[in-house]
Amino acid sequence: MHDQTKAALAVAAIIVAAIGGVFVSNQLQGGNEPAAAQVESAIADGAIVRDDSRILGEEGSSGVTFVEFLDFECEACGAAFPIVEDLREKYAGEVTFVIRYFPLPSHFNSSRAARAVESAARQGQLEAMYSRMYETQAEWGEAGEPKDDLFRSFAEDLGLDMDQFDADYASQEVEDRVARDVADGESLGVSGTPTFYVDGELFQPETVEDFSAVLDEALAK
Repeated sequence: MHDQTKAALAVAAIIVAAIGGVFVSNQLQGGNEPAAAQVESAIADGAIVRDDSRILGEEGSSGVTFVEFLDFECEACGAAFPIVEDLREKYAGEVTFVIRYFPLPSHFNSSRAARAVESAARQGQLEAMYSRMYETQAEWGEAGEPKDDLFRSFAEDLGLDMDQFDADYASQEVEDRVARDVADGESLGVSGTPTFYVDGELFQPETVEDFSAVLDEALAK
């Protein structure tokens, strides 16, 4: 594990309980969560992972999936980022890591960030733009003003075809792609981020160690 990752994990450990509690607290505050039968139906319908859901890195050989419904402007998601990166290194080649866009209405630039990441993904740069969003979150998160130009500069830094990026970023197709992930999340009862699923089961961590433990358990089945 890299020293930078270790330091980030040490910070993340302080607030990981908040990460695990986001889903529960949002459910308690909300009153529109779907009934259990609806959630079961959504799971059966493949709402957790679609065939074309975005995968970080290569697909794992074990069939075990780690899915995160995320919001790039969410501080808890930012805290989870180094943890997920460490898991990806530890379980590379074994576990498939899937991201689902779930920008929250309360975050001004979260939908824009999701569209920027999806647009980059269409040019083979999903992972680079995904990482850039979290690495720079402190610069633009909670800004309350459009950050389209900043996100476009990230695409330029990555050497993307900017005509294509601009077209995708403004397209209905990309907007619909993000909206479909949101709809899937809502059908599952997701109302806060990050929300994790491991092999189709909701996973709510209480410690950093829980992340490795749940994957070890899934791989041992």
